[in-house]
Amino acid sequence: MNVIKKSFLIGICLLSFTSLAAAKDIKHRNIAQEEKNRTLVINFYNNFFNKHQLAEATKTLTEDYKQHNPYVANGRTPAITYFEDFFKQNPQSSAIIIRSSVEGDIVWLHVHSKINEDDLGKAVVDIFRVKDGKIVEHWDVIQNVPEQAENNNTMF
Repeated sequence: MNVIKKSFLIGICLLSFTSLAAAKDIKHRNIAQEEKNRTLVINFYNNFFNKHQLAEATKTLTEDYKQHNPYVANGRTPAITYFEDFFKQNPQSSAIIIRSSVEGDIVWLHVHSKINEDDLGKAVVDIFRVKDGKIVEHWDVIQNVPEQAENNNTMF
């Protein structure tokens, strides 16, 4: 067998072994469960932040809900108390979901949050972790929508 054929066969073998090793590391996704997680978070978000239904948090957040927003304490009860006060002070507040995504137990929402109709609002990325049909953890990144931008792109 000539050198070119041997090199080609060795290359094919190495490529096959590499592909098999990489395939073992691929995590199989449960798309149906991911969609349930996304639906759970979207329904919670719309009922809680747009309809101001506090009972939605009791139903959807775990008691030991972990909060990464530095202005809200850990736990379901502190989250409800914080937003109960917020909704009383801002009865016209809304949070419109622009897009959502899910991978495994993590759900992302890109949101336009406003205090009232006249408010330019904030661009928000909310990230939730879901376990056993409940929201167990939350992170967010919040940025003010400026009156004038340095480009023609929107934040949404």
